[in-house]
Amino acid sequence: MPTHLEELVDFISHGNTQVRQLAVESLVPYSLSQPAIFKTNQLQPITDLKLLVRDYKQIAKDALTVLINLSIDREILENLALDKSFVRTILGRITNPAESNANLISMLLANLAKFDELKDILAVERPAPKELASNNRAIDQLLDLFVKGADGTYNKAADFDYLSYLFADLAKHEEGRTYFLTKQEYDGVIPLTKMIVFTEHKSDVRRKGVASTIKNVAFEIDSHSELMAEDEINILPYLLLPITGNEEYDEEDTQSMLPDLQLLPPDKRRDSDPTIIQTHVETLMLLTTTRQGRDILREIKVYPIIRETHLQIEDEGVREACERLVQVLMRDEEGEEKVDGGMKALEHRPNKSSERPKAMPGGGSWAKIEQEDEEDEDEDDMIVEV
Repeated sequence: MPTHLEELVDFISHGNTQVRQLAVESLVPYSLSQPAIFKTNQLQPITDLKLLVRDYKQIAKDALTVLINLSIDREILENLALDKSFVRTILGRITNPAESNANLISMLLANLAKFDELKDILAVERPAPKELASNNRAIDQLLDLFVKGADGTYNKAADFDYLSYLFADLAKHEEGRTYFLTKQEYDGVIPLTKMIVFTEHKSDVRRKGVASTIKNVAFEIDSHSELMAEDEINILPYLLLPITGNEEYDEEDTQSMLPDLQLLPPDKRRDSDPTIIQTHVETLMLLTTTRQGRDILREIKVYPIIRETHLQIEDEGVREACERLVQVLMRDEEGEEKVDGGMKALEHRPNKSSERPKAMPGGGSWAKIEQEDEEDEDEDDMIVEV
């Protein structure tokens, strides 16, 4: 005999709008505490919820909330990510400038990208709304949404910050890295250059997703020269500024640093999130894979910045990443004079080898939503990162 909750799940497909709305609203908290009730009858409740994202505004909002929370389940994640019709549906809705649930769709796409086959979205084509001024590739439309979302110029109800987590997961794949490094014909811009400008944005989610995207793209070793060149992608100032504080350096070191780091204000602060700082340091570590990369980081005096970061940040992950990077920068190059440049080994804490960084899932976490109080229905969704 079905339980009370299983009977309630059956009502999400009811023909009466008020019944559907009450049912799906009541089920939101159970999407976290009892996900099994949505997996009955060969995932029929999931099929019903996918239809509800096109329903009235509040019903769609609750349905998306439930799907975001349920997508943590592997079986449900696969069902959602492999449903090409559903993916196209949410792509159509997120690009609508009047879509009130666009941020929720961003979160759902971020979670779906944790299923590797969602990388097929890189090849999806669909007409773009004229307001977006993009082309017919879905991935280009999503990136343009992300850029416009930074200042709310496209959809007043959305910032699209969570799309950065989608991009980070796509960058784990060779196809994704190729996309982010390839100049697009419709606007003549390399996609990654649209993202790196947000490494100091006020949104923690946006900064974290952007940092993870840059790091994953940096696994494309053959593109390191392009990544570091000032007249090409030029990622170095966008990696170093977030990890730089207001410390004063020796004049000789300062003069060799990148121009963007030479005249910082006295109230300059490092990123407040240690995981983001660690990600940037690990990206710098990846750039030492080539001799050219190591020479450039030595030349622009990355060591003093890393030394101060190691000293100022009370976080084990950050300090270990700094120690590994300095070990590599201090290492003598084969067949050449001893590398010194005033560098000294950082105080070593736990014994860690200079292991290579690993690719990061988008932001390193899943998106999920706790139940909201009824009186806060019109306020922004409470995001809880796991």
